[in-house]
Amino acid sequence: MKLIKLDAIDSTNDFLKAMSGKHLYENFTVVSAENQTNGKGQMGAKWNSETGKNLIFSVLVNKVLNNITEIFDLNVAVALSLINTLEKYNIPDLSIKWPNDILSDNKKIAGILIENTIKNNVEITSIIGIGLNVNQLNFDELPMASSMAVIKKIQFDKEILLNQFIECLKLNCNLLQNNYSKELWNNYNMKLFKKGILMAFSLPNGNKFMGIIQGVNSSGKLEIKLENDVLETYGIKEIQLLY
Repeated sequence: MKLIKLDAIDSTNDFLKAMSGKHLYENFTVVSAENQTNGKGQMGAKWNSETGKNLIFSVLVNKVLNNITEIFDLNVAVALSLINTLEKYNIPDLSIKWPNDILSDNKKIAGILIENTIKNNVEITSIIGIGLNVNQLNFDELPMASSMAVIKKIQFDKEILLNQFIECLKLNCNLLQNNYSKELWNNYNMKLFKKGILMAFSLPNGNKFMGIIQGVNSSGKLEIKLENDVLETYGIKEIQLLY
C-alpha cells in the first residue's frame, strides 16, 4: 500500500483525483490528512473533524468494477469493509444508514463518499473518501455523532486501523472481481439501519409518511414498503429517514 501523508488539505478526494490524473498510482494508494479544511460528504454535505483525532483519507481503486451497472457494488464493499474493521474492536450495534453512513447504535461514526470516473464505458476509476471518528471526544455541536474512543473509553492507533481497513477492502474488492457480489449484497442488506421496522420518512417538499425499509436495489436506491403495501424506491437526497 502506497501511503501519502498530509498535515492539512482542503479535500483528500480532490487531492488524490488531481494527482492520479498526473501519475500512474498503484491500486489502493491512500492519501491521508490530519486536517481537512473542505471535507465533503454525499451531495456536497460537509464533513467536520477535529484536527489529528480521526482518520481522514481517500483510496484509489481501479479496475475492480466491470461495468457501470455495478457502480453501487463498490459502495457495498466499502461499507462492509468499515463494518468488518470496526467489528475487530467490538464496536457495538453496527449498522449502515443508507446510503453510506456507519452507525454504532444510533450515532454516526463514519461516512463514505465515492467518486467515479468512467472512460469509454468500461474503465472505472474510483476515489473512495472515508471519514472515521476515532479519538475525538467532543461532539457538542453534532449530537448524532460519536467515535470509537467515546464508545470504548480508550484511544486507538489510527495507523493500525487504516491498515486493517485497507486489508478488509482488498478482500471485499477481490470478492467483487471474482463474482461474489451477491454475498456482499446479502451482508449489506442485513446490516441496514432500521430495516424491517415501521419508520417515519420525509420528502424534500416536507411531506412525511410511514414505511418499512426492505433493502437496497442494484442501482443503490432504497426500497420502502408503504402502508398500502406498495413498494417504492428512492435515490440519494430524495428521502430522509426520521429517527
